[in-house]
Amino acid sequence: MENENSYCQFVKDKDKDNVHKIYHDTEYGFPLTTDDELFGRLILEINQAGLSWATILNKKENFRKAYSNFSISKIARYKEKDRERLLSNAGIIRNKLKVNAAIHNANKVLELQKEFGSFKEWLDHHHPLSRDEWVKLFKKKFKFTGGEITNEFLMSTGYLKGAHSENCPIHKKIKKLNPKWME
Repeated sequence: MENENSYCQFVKDKDKDNVHKIYHDTEYGFPLTTDDELFGRLILEINQAGLSWATILNKKENFRKAYSNFSISKIARYKEKDRERLLSNAGIIRNKLKVNAAIHNANKVLELQKEFGSFKEWLDHHHPLSRDEWVKLFKKKFKFTGGEITNEFLMSTGYLKGAHSENCPIHKKIKKLNPKWME
């Protein structure tokens, strides 16, 4: 049985400098407030498909640089030369479907921003939904957002429960930051 101050099982024995431990303690499940950061997380989750999360975490800053600091408006304007640049960048995942999804999805987020004011407001408008309802909604709006990608995106940004065990000190920290999402 876990004690009151135990970490989530996945990271409890990891060194403090481990990429998973750092992500767990500083980002996973924490609410993101800007559309570009939310979209950046979606790009990372899409690129993780079929790969280890450690690979993505180790390349996170490369993704940020390659994808214009996750600027939705800039990514939405990417042309063929930008696709070629991304597909030749060894610092990120060079997968044509994932690159095309990022550009397509940036344009979809721009549409949501026009209708709802922001990507975050669109997410907030639909919260709370069940995992299955979120997946259905994401599949209607975006490319390359299957069940696991949607689930991890929403858990990692605080829209779905399950990022941390309830006894994890990080869970308690997030609950203090954003109690309405933890209900």
